[in-house]
Amino acid sequence: MLRQDTTVLEIRTPGRGMTDITGEVRDWVAARGLRQGLLTVFVRHTSASLLVQENADPQVQRDLEHFFSRLVPDGDPMFRHRDEGPDDMPAHVRAALTQTHLGIPLVEGRLALGTWQGIYLWEHRSRPHRREVVLHLIGA
Repeated sequence: MLRQDTTVLEIRTPGRGMTDITGEVRDWVAARGLRQGLLTVFVRHTSASLLVQENADPQVQRDLEHFFSRLVPDGDPMFRHRDEGPDDMPAHVRAALTQTHLGIPLVEGRLALGTWQGIYLWEHRSRPHRREVVLHLIGA
């Protein structure tokens, strides 16, 4: 028989950059006691995103951030939407280019992440925020 469960994680970000949420997600999944299934991770915001990314070398995160700062610079005059500052519209573009949800298989009670993979909330705004990440697990 299939079971399902949901929760909302509140993640406080320090500002632009990636916050590793793998541990919190893994702990919640383990407490559900399921062996096989699918975890959906969803961020409830339009200026933050989710990533499965390298968890061993922090230079990967810095390089991704540098790439996106070049691709979508703050204060670009092409953007008209600046209601919350020069990083407002660039944050929306960054979120549109990445992901707002992830699907991760659960195999033998564990998330099927690779050896060097972690789950990250990527804050695209320059100042700290409180973000909500919804977890939905279905399985047996």
